[in-house]
Amino acid sequence: MMCATETKLGKLYGLGIGPGDPELLTLKAHRILTTVPVIAYPCMENGKVLARAIVADYIQANQIEIPIPLPFSVERSSQPYYDSAAAKIASYLQAGQDVAVLCEGEPMLYGSFMYLFQRLAGQFPTEVVPGISSTLACADMLGVPLTFRNDVLTMIPATLNIADLRVKLRGVDAAIILKLGRHFAKVYHVLEELGLLERAHYIEYATQPTQQIRQMREITPETVPYWSLIVIPSRGLAQNPSSFSSLPDDLALKR
Repeated sequence: MMCATETKLGKLYGLGIGPGDPELLTLKAHRILTTVPVIAYPCMENGKVLARAIVADYIQANQIEIPIPLPFSVERSSQPYYDSAAAKIASYLQAGQDVAVLCEGEPMLYGSFMYLFQRLAGQFPTEVVPGISSTLACADMLGVPLTFRNDVLTMIPATLNIADLRVKLRGVDAAIILKLGRHFAKVYHVLEELGLLERAHYIEYATQPTQQIRQMREITPETVPYWSLIVIPSRGLAQNPSSFSSLPDDLALKR
């Protein structure tokens, strides 16, 4: 039984807020976002605060905000800035205040929230609220089907070295290559080498006002942002483009 003087612990939320369009925020995420006393969000070393910008219209004036400084790097999980952020968030949870950590896309898919989850979930009540991932929204924006029937979808970080990219991309049914940024030229080289360039579609800032869809051969590598993706849609579609328009009506019901 809790003592009269003991404070009830606050709840930690990992809040998936979608790929960028504020209208893609789920009803549940909106409810939590607008009612929690404390919100936290990643703040990159270049000053960009994408997560907050996505939901800026929903943030309340009386909410406490915790920016979490995160430099761009491949290995973040053991870095001290996550320890520092977790400690700050924990101080509010310990005081009985709920905290929502804003997560672009889906919290458990290449999300920085996972590192906070590892540090805090064992100490405080925790709930992860799913969000629409940009890796899937990009296919909708491009108007290309990712997979159908027995296709296998492969997600590949562009941060891999060239040898690993070759292995992962060779023979794929369908693929999404994310975290492009300064790795675009390397990825382009591998796609061209494997004969996948004509199947590849490029998009940056999917669903956001700054969204751009560009032809692969027209892209200047130095201009590619971190928030960009390459989609390689279904191999079956590439082999028979007319097959998508003739799929059986009940295909979507089959699992």
